[in-house]
Amino acid sequence: MVDVLAIFAHPDDAEFMCGGTLIRARDFGHATGILDLTAGELGTRGTAEIRAREAQAAARVLGLSVRVNLALPDARLENSLEARTRLVEAIRRLRPRVVVLPYPGGRHPDHRVAGQLGYDACYLAGLKKFPTQGDPHRPRKVLYAIAYSQQTRKPTFVVDTTEAFERKLEALRCYRSQFEGVQGLGELLPAGVPLPELVKIHDARYGSLIRRPYGEPFYTRETMRVEDVAALDVQSI
Repeated sequence: MVDVLAIFAHPDDAEFMCGGTLIRARDFGHATGILDLTAGELGTRGTAEIRAREAQAAARVLGLSVRVNLALPDARLENSLEARTRLVEAIRRLRPRVVVLPYPGGRHPDHRVAGQLGYDACYLAGLKKFPTQGDPHRPRKVLYAIAYSQQTRKPTFVVDTTEAFERKLEALRCYRSQFEGVQGLGELLPAGVPLPELVKIHDARYGSLIRRPYGEPFYTRETMRVEDVAALDVQSI
């Protein structure tokens, strides 16, 4: 069982989108995990076997308690009954308190599907009569990771990942087949910049919003509660 579970389409997605947050959660004593929906077998670089080895190496850097791959079809991910059922079984088995999902937007269709599939499965996992294995369990909180995309809204909050940033880069470097020598990647702009520098640029941008060197942004559908307005962080003026 884990406290924080990141559910993303491909190995390495979670490292980019919330790797620093997973590291910080682990630093705070929470059990963390990643559930990769596909093996990324149709990716331009590497193979499913190579990416699986890289994902386990990255898991060790992140300090994960568990990493699971559902082996759903890469580039053909669908929010189908079969996919929802398999994901419900995994959620019931791992019983996370918090689930991190990709925001349902972006270039890759798998990323868009993963966000809605994950949300639907989180709901269905709590239905006592949903016909699959495991005791009902519904995560308390669903967070959407919104980094690296121009199609999302202003973050609900940003996690300070300054103390985790170098470890996040170390986890990303485990994916040599995907990123070694890469300059420019998908929605990570500007192009022509080595990947570690691109990550620094983006994470520094979000860190600046909370007056810190590095950060990772998240969006929630529900409004966040504040009890003591005098204790609010981040200076306004």
